[in-house]
Amino acid sequence: MTSSIKPLRDPAPLLAQTMREWGGNSDLWLFGYASLIWKPDFDYAERRPARVHGWHRALKMWSRINRGTPECPGLVFGMLSGGTCQGMVFRIPQADVPAIMDKVWAREMVTAVYDPRWLTCHTPHGPVKALAFTLSRKSPNHTGELTEAQYRQIFADACGRYGTTLEYAQLTHEELRRHNIHDKALARLLRISQG
Repeated sequence: MTSSIKPLRDPAPLLAQTMREWGGNSDLWLFGYASLIWKPDFDYAERRPARVHGWHRALKMWSRINRGTPECPGLVFGMLSGGTCQGMVFRIPQADVPAIMDKVWAREMVTAVYDPRWLTCHTPHGPVKALAFTLSRKSPNHTGELTEAQYRQIFADACGRYGTTLEYAQLTHEELRRHNIHDKALARLLRISQG
């Protein structure tokens, strides 16, 4: 299924650059704001609630593999500039970072759409620099503004290798609420899906 989708760019140099920026001298923090919160798929030493300033979670990234297909694209979350974003940071032990980052890259960067970025994340135990997957509004995978009718159609029809866009949005919403994170924009979109 993935062979028909060409990556936006080669993900390998982006991983190499990210690993160089990390430096290898400490544990690595990773910021999760959507499915990484409810399905990290890696072992971590610690998890903390975290808030990032200057970015927000938005269901505005086309997904043609994980939650949709080229013929019927779905949506996944990206972090767009502006606002604030509450999520979780995960501390990955230094020795485990190379293997875990390979796994994270295979999942998050299959089409190399995200811009990996080191952001300051504010936690109850102080700030940490964490890796986050951000989305540029100039990316061809950024949806721009979608109408309620478009969201409703995508929620009704889009399904990829990991399931439907609707299920993905619902699971994210449920997990955010479990951690006392209230995303009003997501709640509104889910109400649209029932309309």
